[in-house]
Amino acid sequence: MRTVLWDVDTQVDFMLPHGKLYVPGAEETIPAMARLVQAARDAGVVHVASADDHELTDPEISDDPDFRNTYPSHCLRGTKGARKIPETEHEDPLLLSLLPIPPGLIPALVEDRRELLLLKKSYSVFTNPNTDPLLEALDPDQIAVFGVATDVCNDAAIRGFLQRGRKVLFVEDAARGLDADRTAAALAAWRAGGVEFTTAAEVAGRLC
Repeated sequence: MRTVLWDVDTQVDFMLPHGKLYVPGAEETIPAMARLVQAARDAGVVHVASADDHELTDPEISDDPDFRNTYPSHCLRGTKGARKIPETEHEDPLLLSLLPIPPGLIPALVEDRRELLLLKKSYSVFTNPNTDPLLEALDPDQIAVFGVATDVCNDAAIRGFLQRGRKVLFVEDAARGLDADRTAAALAAWRAGGVEFTTAAEVAGRLC
């Protein structure tokens, strides 16, 4: 069974307490995240990551955020806060920016690449025009999702996968949410949609 590891926004500004948009408890998930990434590396499993790549002029950035559609300044391009944490960092990723690549070229570009990085300016990775053709080119049997935040970017990614008929594994111990009520609602919706809830240990064991 072809599994793809899907790493959602494991960037310093989200993951660490001094980050500009810290997700409470995110740093507690780092060992589980590290285990997933290393298992994928050892098994030669594709590791796709999304990453916020913001500028101050982006619509999502606001001095008066509502924490639904707008958020405080975070993951600004070129800053330390925009970097992935060391435990989830790629070694040599193929970078897919917001510049559209002709869909017909994507399969050849990714054929021999194990690490892929999708940049985005919104909470949904599907706002990157290269995400859908990448997903079609990889055509995984299942997608193991981890990262932050459960109720925002994870939710957008997982709902997008379900809408596209993909089987999703959610790695519970390698994720955290911003808002407890919104996180609970997201988890309930995923369960109803057929998402399988799992752990980093279980996924790592399957990848071996």
